[in-house]
Amino acid sequence: MKRLRTLVGIGVGLAVVAVGGWYIATNSGKSATAARQGGGGRFGAGGAPTTVGLATVAKGDIPIIIKALGTVTPLANVTVKTQITGQLQVVNFTEGQAVKKGDLLAQVDPRPYDVALQQAVGTIEKDKATLANAKTDLARYQKLVSQESIARQQLDTQASLVNQLEATVLTDQAGVDSAKLNLTYTRIVAPTDGRIGLRLVDAGNYVTIGDATGICTITLMQPMSVLFTVPEDSLPSVRKRIKDGATLDVTALDRAQKNTLGTGKLSSTDNQVDTTTGTVKMRAMFDNPDEALFPNQFVNVKLLVDTVKDATVVPVAAIQRGQPGIYVYVVQPDETVKIQVVEIGVTDGEKYAVTKGLNVGDQVVIDGVDRLRDGAKIRKPGAPAGRQNGGGQNGGGTNGAGKPAAGAAARPPATSESLSGTNAPQTGEAPAPTSATQQGEQRRGNGQRRANGGAGQPATSNQ
Repeated sequence: MKRLRTLVGIGVGLAVVAVGGWYIATNSGKSATAARQGGGGRFGAGGAPTTVGLATVAKGDIPIIIKALGTVTPLANVTVKTQITGQLQVVNFTEGQAVKKGDLLAQVDPRPYDVALQQAVGTIEKDKATLANAKTDLARYQKLVSQESIARQQLDTQASLVNQLEATVLTDQAGVDSAKLNLTYTRIVAPTDGRIGLRLVDAGNYVTIGDATGICTITLMQPMSVLFTVPEDSLPSVRKRIKDGATLDVTALDRAQKNTLGTGKLSSTDNQVDTTTGTVKMRAMFDNPDEALFPNQFVNVKLLVDTVKDATVVPVAAIQRGQPGIYVYVVQPDETVKIQVVEIGVTDGEKYAVTKGLNVGDQVVIDGVDRLRDGAKIRKPGAPAGRQNGGGQNGGGTNGAGKPAAGAAARPPATSESLSGTNAPQTGEAPAPTSATQQGEQRRGNGQRRANGGAGQPATSNQ
């Protein structure tokens, strides 16, 4: 009896395994069939259209722009220093103050220089008096010589003395002027317009001519210049425009190229090419009314060399490069794409000028080109999705409406009778299984009951 139970268990297990394998194989076959009927590969295999982004070929202007890196460079950056020696009495400026040329910045103690001026004035007055006396004697000697009362040698000596005293007066006058100048230097004034930086010395300090730091720095903020470099290959087009008398616009942007700091004009170019970098330095001038351009600031520069008018333009994303050369995908009336070889001209970084191969009004693909090939079907943006064959959501072999796919064999709906191979259950009987898995479980239960001599009954021996 024990051996019989073992054999029955093995048989039931094999039956369950066989039914499970059949079920898996059946469902795998349905999935593969659905994938073959409705699945689309990378290039739209099976005729499935690919959704793409489109752009229309149009007429437009393309600016020819040279992009470069530049540094904001002020036209004047002055370190204010004292021109005399003395104690700094007063500082009349505040840090960051905007000043005009000639504004008083600081005051050095003027008293020693005022005294020196008075001494110089006294000296010159003394020498002027001596000169006047010498001139009077000279006139007297001239009269006496004419009367032959004195020797002519005495007259000549007196004339030389007069000339000597005149030179002494001139020297004294220079001393007076020097003393006045030193007195003027006690007032330290702004040498140029601009904005003052941080204060470098405080009142009360003893300043000298040899001080390296100075008192403050003044930077001219308006106008402001930007120095930048362009490749030597771009120099001919720039020089041609300058030679024609054109004024080239220059735009300065911040480091992220999101904000415009100012718009100016190209003012000058360097007179030689830097052989180490192969570039040429250029200077652009900006009015800088809001002082957005700050000295030594890094900026991105856009130099507008020229503008191509009324060109046939397409977005940069439409241009492809490959085995055919330079080409685009052109949309056909039957909603397929065709590879069209084109010739391109200048670009501004966002669009290309197409010189040959496209007409105004043509539609080109700008998004999804990696999933296309010549003749591939496409779906335009915003178009409703068409019905897809196979692999529908309502079961394999049906379309989106739940109907059998075209060309698929019609099958009757599965019922409990067709699945189990038995008639419908009678009243009071257990319902028939509705799947292969349930059939296997029921067979296993029947085998166990037979092995136990019937469900709910004690086992009896066969004698």
